[in-house]
Amino acid sequence: MRLTVISPERAVFDGDVDAVVAPAYDGEVGILPRHAPFMTLLGSGRLTIRSGGETRTVWVEGGFLQVVNDVVRVVAEHAREETDHAS
Repeated sequence: MRLTVISPERAVFDGDVDAVVAPAYDGEVGILPRHAPFMTLLGSGRLTIRSGGETRTVWVEGGFLQVVNDVVRVVAEHAREETDHAS
């Protein structure tokens, strides 16, 4: 599935991923390929991106997450990629 993460300042991530875990306003939500159409408000926390055995995280605050046709869009009020990547 395709993931895009943007904020007013810049595009933070754009690429194919295997899974996404996001800090929704009322708790974490996991997104896998072929997820049903979905939309939620974001809270504050780590957006975890899994792709090809690599895990990376982006700190997000506010905004929303939308899933349509195997495309996940995260539009955050604030977003910054965390520097340490785990394999």
